[in-house]
Amino acid sequence: MSAKATNQEFIATGRRKTSTARVRIRTGSGTITINNRDINDYCSTEQQKKAVIGPLLCVEKNGQLDVSVNVRGGGGTGQSGAIRHGLSRALEKMDSELRSSLKKAGHLRRDPRKIERKKAGRPGARKRFQFSKR
Repeated sequence: MSAKATNQEFIATGRRKTSTARVRIRTGSGTITINNRDINDYCSTEQQKKAVIGPLLCVEKNGQLDVSVNVRGGGGTGQSGAIRHGLSRALEKMDSELRSSLKKAGHLRRDPRKIERKKAGRPGARKRFQFSKR
């Protein structure tokens, strides 16, 4: 199914750390909106911006699709990773032939790393209180 045949909207969810992004894509002029703000306003670093548009560059659709994102939780890196994951999944829904190139670039992989919880009797997850011999 092609997005050009009908002006259909494709919705997908992406996650990274504690961030969750709901991504909507449709054919258009190439605007990217995150939480009702332009990508240049929302992404504070160039690295975050590259992570967000990475899937579009991978499948050569940059400037052809309008992307609207609602992202919650976490910080800048986690949110940009969640958007990247959600955008990749939405592109795959739009055109299943894009799956191989997205998968090869590693955009469809869910990064499972999260912060390890603090353990009882310790100041952090792994750190121990200072040992005193005497």
